[in-house]
Amino acid sequence: MPWFDWYILVGMGAFFIFLGIVGFAWGRYEERSYYDNIANRPDVREFLDHFPWRPEPHAIIIGSRIAIIVGIFMLIFGAVYWIWF
Repeated sequence: MPWFDWYILVGMGAFFIFLGIVGFAWGRYEERSYYDNIANRPDVREFLDHFPWRPEPHAIIIGSRIAIIVGIFMLIFGAVYWIWF
């Protein structure tokens, strides 16, 4: 492998971290806007009980955490590859 392959790992790691941060912010926004809209309605049982549970915003947040973890590992492996080789 050429010596500059670590650029690819570091670049993809930074991209995954950026993607994870954007996804996390998007999930928080979706969750907040959903419950804010429900709070304006007269029947607020779902807002107070959080039942039924809405998985969509939480799925985005969980996916963004996974993307951040993958990005961190790729940055670490890229740095190790750069130093080692």
